[in-house]
Amino acid sequence: MNKFVLSFELIDSPFLPVAAVIAGLGVVAVFLWAPRRLIRTAVVAAAAAVVMFVVAKILEAMDTFQGPLPSGAIWWATGAAAAVGIGVVGICRRPWPRRVIGAITVVAALLAGALGVNASYGVTHNLAAILGVQALDPASLPQRGDTAGDPSTLYQTWEPPAGMPSKGSVSALTGGSKIPTGQYAARDASLYLPPAAQVANPPALPLLVFMMGQPGSPDPTALAKALDTFAAANKGLAPIAIVVDQLTAPDRDPACVDSAKYGAVSTYINQLVPQWAEANLNIVKDHRYWTIGGFSNGGSCAALYGTKHPDTWGQMLDIMGNEFPGSEHVAQTVTDVYNGDANAFQANKPSVIMAAAAPGTYTDHLAIFTWGSADTTYGPGQQANADAAKAAGFTVLTHIVEGAGHTGEALDGSLAYAIPALASVLGLAAPAS
Repeated sequence: MNKFVLSFELIDSPFLPVAAVIAGLGVVAVFLWAPRRLIRTAVVAAAAAVVMFVVAKILEAMDTFQGPLPSGAIWWATGAAAAVGIGVVGICRRPWPRRVIGAITVVAALLAGALGVNASYGVTHNLAAILGVQALDPASLPQRGDTAGDPSTLYQTWEPPAGMPSKGSVSALTGGSKIPTGQYAARDASLYLPPAAQVANPPALPLLVFMMGQPGSPDPTALAKALDTFAAANKGLAPIAIVVDQLTAPDRDPACVDSAKYGAVSTYINQLVPQWAEANLNIVKDHRYWTIGGFSNGGSCAALYGTKHPDTWGQMLDIMGNEFPGSEHVAQTVTDVYNGDANAFQANKPSVIMAAAAPGTYTDHLAIFTWGSADTTYGPGQQANADAAKAAGFTVLTHIVEGAGHTGEALDGSLAYAIPALASVLGLAAPAS
């Protein structure tokens, strides 16, 4: 499929209002064409909307969506169903121009409903992310630069040269730049280079490895937007970020650990990715300046990896993660990932790992936990893990995005808080007072 089509912005674009307006005009046209059948057409629309609403609520009660549906998603779905019902009425009645209008109404309503539901979640910004495929151009790896300076004072010593780009770049780590995956079928990772990494003799920068949610893909859109915002206010400085794949496919959940069924995901992210980054990117070598982070499913992996591999990851960012990997389907995870070993599953919970760690293991390690105030599914687990991290010796920061659920609104709000908070311990901004 064409890269332009795959990468075209869906949330912050005119597609949704245009489709909604066309559907609305079609609804009006169908009604006006046969005003004597107004009540009958209205009954069809209401019935379609009610059926959609009930089905959505039943699926929500069955936890099909792994949490409550955003209210906007329900209203977009029911509104689209009503418009489709009206369009079908138009298709079923002569003359042919009315049938054409009915067909256009159906198509526009379906498109508006799909785009509206997607916008209500606010996470998948393009068709590539929805399909779980990569549509970015192949990466050109950055120049190697100065690694001799003190990374803790980079915010003071760095002066951007003339001609530095105003925004970071995003690209796909594919082909010759692909990260070796070993015994794991990872989809191509994405690379974000801040403006300061795109100049001659760039400074060595901190490393951020990030994972998105499930269903999802290594889509850097939300993270790149937040990093660009920070870089614009901080002389082009931001972490070099790699968005990696902890799933292999949108419908799979390897639960963040190596397994015979899903492959060696933990080895890939905690060994192969760091080895590749150190060999190919102009990053600070001191692992105290390396962060593992993630959103939702990726956040649960970040919490596991940050607690299990403190020598690799100096900092940890968990945005709306599960309390522990596989929490939403425990029995299936124990069977598929742990070969029925419930004790091994229990031992890989971040809270258990932290409780068993030797005193001092997490000294000078920052752990950030965020969630939306309306996220009743994952919020309590985030608070529990934050408490466990504090008890284990992490420096803990928490942030609640008021009024947000498990959506892109909370992701954006979390990143807007977390990136500056991380920067103050990564040498990219003055230490927090």
